[in-house]
Amino acid sequence: MAWVRRAREDGLGLLPARWLLPLTAAWACLAAAPGSAPAQATLPAAIQRGRQVAPDQRAELYRQLRSQAEALERQSAVVKTVVKLVGPTVVHVEADVSSRGALQVQVGPARQIEESGSGVLADVGGKPYVLTSRHVIAGAVPAGIKINLADGRRIYPDRVWEDHETDVAVMSVSASDLLTARLGNSDEMEIGDFVVAIGAPFGLAHTVTFGIISAKGRRKLELDDPGIELQDFLQTDAAINPGNSGGPLVNLRGEVVGINTCIASSSGGNEGIGFAVPINMFMIVARQLIAHGKASKAFLGVTLDSNFGPTAAEELGLPRPVGARVIKVAENSPASAADLREGDVILQFNGAPVENDAHLVNLVNLTEVGKQVTLTVYRNRKTITVRAVVGDKKF
Repeated sequence: MAWVRRAREDGLGLLPARWLLPLTAAWACLAAAPGSAPAQATLPAAIQRGRQVAPDQRAELYRQLRSQAEALERQSAVVKTVVKLVGPTVVHVEADVSSRGALQVQVGPARQIEESGSGVLADVGGKPYVLTSRHVIAGAVPAGIKINLADGRRIYPDRVWEDHETDVAVMSVSASDLLTARLGNSDEMEIGDFVVAIGAPFGLAHTVTFGIISAKGRRKLELDDPGIELQDFLQTDAAINPGNSGGPLVNLRGEVVGINTCIASSSGGNEGIGFAVPINMFMIVARQLIAHGKASKAFLGVTLDSNFGPTAAEELGLPRPVGARVIKVAENSPASAADLREGDVILQFNGAPVENDAHLVNLVNLTEVGKQVTLTVYRNRKTITVRAVVGDKKF
């Protein structure tokens, strides 16, 4: 499990009002149960609670309760169906990471160290792969990674790929009768959407928790692994604990919309703030790893103003700080070739509105190297359109 040291932004999620309505209605019905004696209504509430209910009243209350429970059960049946469909595709991953920290001096006998996490089977190009978090298996060789399937079988990966910057890992597997999960569109998820998290917190395989999307686009989180630089997390209040890493975050259509990665916690356990890599972002990297053995990162060649705020935006004539402000353009870069200039504010990148500097960094990095993109730029109180061909970050 990766940890968040301190999030730059804090938020509190409230229980959706629609959850409270059925319960409110239930209590209202109980309070208005027919057949109650008029004298009872005048007794103090504390005495009422202590009175024994007559047998005929108990029978009527049970009848009402059954009707009310059926309404709630019809709603909970959706979650049950999601679990039946996705549960068999979730795996428990145990990795021998004894080789981590190999530069340290070993004193005494060697000790096996295991990292435990989760994963989900998905079809990529007609073949089954296990999607998981890199930090779960980092430092382990394929023979040291145990993949425990929902049906009780244990298999080992044929090959492992990983990308440090996004905490993405993919493992190819060969076994018969492997069920794979459906992948959804994480871009369509909205704050307040219901989600289900499935994984192995504290080694308790196939644990299911329920919550909502609390926020989107969480970036610049200070993780205990500073190498995870490309962040665009979905935030959820579905309970996520150590061992959930690599497991799926699923919408109510039974589609994987994220891979659970880390939590913000002062206690080491769930405090209602968990983070998942959006599945769209995850799969961009995963497909590159499978096809090329590595994930290529594109670059534009600009330095951005991380302190771009309301005052600077007002001076430029913008109503609020939006987009990413350029403070330097690298020589012989795609940005230079596109005639981007110091002071430009990039409002859109290939049709996607740019929220801030970190958002633009993500958009650029996850673009196919060599692709021509269209930029909407704010310059001298006017918007212009420029085109650039993104380069390869490694050069």
